Amino acid sequence: MIRKTLTAAVLASATALTALPAAAGGSLSFTVNAANPDEARAIRAGLTLYQIARGVESGAFVNQDGSYNGAAIRQVAGGGSVGIIHQEGNGHAATLDQQGYGQSHGIFQFGNGANANVVQTYHGQAGLTFQFGFD
Repeated sequence: MIRKTLTAAVLASATALTALPAAAGGSLSFTVNAANPDEARAIRAGLTLYQIARGVESGAFVNQDGSYNGAAIRQVAGGGSVGIIHQEGNGHAATLDQQGYGQSHGIFQFGNGANANVVQTYHGQAGLTFQFGFD
């Protein structure tokens, strides 16, 4: 008897949960930062290949495909820094602030409503940020 009641309760709960609307908003983000010079070189090489494929001639590049996106890259010291913001979708916001020499970072946003703010303050830092927005 208890087993039948428990099974019925589980089935009823599962059915009720599938009828609920999906939660709006939110995002999934992950960032990879180089832990050593070899990883930094690998990230820098990948970002440079991205720039070559896009025909980019400067150290900073923003690519936006969508509406209501905002992006800014600030490179204070310059000197070999590479900054990329790639946005596909709507309502994204991203800033990349590079305050040293030889820094590399790429922010890649997909979906809708992702928000990223990256600051690099030490020479030679490298990283990648990937975001998927569900707004």
